[in-house]
Amino acid sequence: MKSDYSLEKAREYCRNIAKSNYENFTVGSLFLPASLRQHIYNIYAFSRIADDLADDDEDAEISSKKLDDWGKMLSASLQGDYQHPVFIALAETIRTFSIPVALFQNLLKAFRQDQKVKQYKTYSDLLGYCQNSANPVGRIYLYLFRLQDEPRFERADAVCTALQLSNFWQDVKRDRQKNRVYIPMEDMKRFHCSEKDFKKETATENFRKLIKFEVDRTQELLNFGKELLELVPAQPRFEIKLFIGGGEAVLDSIRKLDYDTLSKRPVVSKWRKAKIMLHSWKKN
Repeated sequence: MKSDYSLEKAREYCRNIAKSNYENFTVGSLFLPASLRQHIYNIYAFSRIADDLADDDEDAEISSKKLDDWGKMLSASLQGDYQHPVFIALAETIRTFSIPVALFQNLLKAFRQDQKVKQYKTYSDLLGYCQNSANPVGRIYLYLFRLQDEPRFERADAVCTALQLSNFWQDVKRDRQKNRVYIPMEDMKRFHCSEKDFKKETATENFRKLIKFEVDRTQELLNFGKELLELVPAQPRFEIKLFIGGGEAVLDSIRKLDYDTLSKRPVVSKWRKAKIMLHSWKKN
């Protein structure tokens, strides 16, 4: 089936989706080379729609079916069968930079996993989720700069996983309200925490120790990921610094609350964000 959209109209479609949404993920940043901005829009539009499909229905089976269909459309587009304007633009991006389609399919796998899994037994299980939900973003980014090799991938994975984990520790209370607990069950047991502790208005001492443990090993991941900065040229380095700085700011905000992410959600102030940007720019 052929879409009625031209390539230019499809690009505009993706651009409008990207510019109408605000996310922590930098969309079409002015600091990116102009030649890459449209490709960022295309990738973002694919992910944004997938995210909406995942949240579109309270029935997990229906949401999973919609995500399956979105994945089938992705595969079909690479055979010249364009069933949605996003795939006209995204197929161009995938072909231009030889991006493995598996990275996009992994993102969809993570969205489907969210429909079924509400808690993870082990830290290893949680890392497995991040491998699909977060790490493909960093790898795709490296493909856009043609920097794909294993040493860079390993460090990009560490950064992306750390950013995902930082958000989990930041949003314990919010996720609990959605009937999701991302803190591994083995860690809860280790620090003698139960789901009752998550329902309290303020954190118990055991809960604080648990979150400190998670924050500390997330910081270790970020520290390893920082080595990526030495392996990339100046152009992508600035944005990578912003991502890392943002993750560290979230961890710092959790520390400032003495690891009590139940009574108040840790936030990064606008001043801190501006400071991160200025510091990243000076050091680039």
